[in-house]
Amino acid sequence: MGQKKLIRFAELNTFKNVLQYPENMAGHWHQHFNNEHPVVLELACGKGEYALGLAQLHPEINTIGVDIKGNRLWVGAKKAIQNNVPNVAFLRAQIEQLTQYFAKEEVSEIWITFPDPQLRYSKAKKRLTHPRFLRVYQQVLKPGGKIHLKTDSPDLYRFTKEVIAMYGCELLEDTDDLYKDENRSEALKLKTHYESLDIAQSSRIHHLCFTLPPVLAGPEKDLELKEAIKYELDRG
Repeated sequence: MGQKKLIRFAELNTFKNVLQYPENMAGHWHQHFNNEHPVVLELACGKGEYALGLAQLHPEINTIGVDIKGNRLWVGAKKAIQNNVPNVAFLRAQIEQLTQYFAKEEVSEIWITFPDPQLRYSKAKKRLTHPRFLRVYQQVLKPGGKIHLKTDSPDLYRFTKEVIAMYGCELLEDTDDLYKDENRSEALKLKTHYESLDIAQSSRIHHLCFTLPPVLAGPEKDLELKEAIKYELDRG
């Protein structure tokens, strides 16, 4: 590990706005923030630009950026401290283990901003809008809680729309080219480091907003999804 990373990891341990694999946090985030504001997550937050931006736009909410990479979390946490933003925190943890850190219905909204699209067919289950992740979100999300996806990957965008349709989710917003929409919300104007890179070279950003049904179909439904993905690949 490089010297720079070692310094950052040492400093990360001193940041009060960073919690690394904390114990007994589920149901107690309002105590951490010392208020009763809604909790909003940014998953796979990287450097935490979106979590920090949302917190600055909306002091009436508490935002939490979740990522496993401590070196990246350091960037967002440091900026939050420097800019005195008290309503943002960063959680170092695996997204699959959200239920260890959040209680039932403790989360009001979820943002998934420019995640790895996991383009290989064999990696589909690692996509953060795959049903196996949606089942995790459902355990911590309030009924009717919104899930947002922002991505420059047309493949992830189409995949997520397929999931929404197959699993009975309610699609609230569907924007194929976000920056053509001059009336988009301030939250949708926020940009992350990865968005500026335009890794997919698509020259457009996609946005989906949806809610989960009261009951999400079980893993047996995932076989149908797998076949649908394979069909699309074969056809393409």
